[in-house]
Amino acid sequence: MKMITLILHAFKVFILFTGCTILFYYGIMWVNEEYQNHHRYDEPEGAAIKVSGGNSADDQGMLNRLILFYLNGE
Repeated sequence: MKMITLILHAFKVFILFTGCTILFYYGIMWVNEEYQNHHRYDEPEGAAIKVSGGNSADDQGMLNRLILFYLNGE
């Protein structure tokens, strides 16, 4: 009798583990599907402006920018 209850308990744990694993798998697949069609590089909507122009009047040159990069430690 004790062996049967032990086997039944192990079977319950196995079913619970399998169910949670399947639920997690399909949850990950759903999230992947949601973000696969997300277009990150679309044109922004609204009053968005370009942050870096490249050829601006206060352009310091590549060497000065590199020195600033190394000084900041980034």
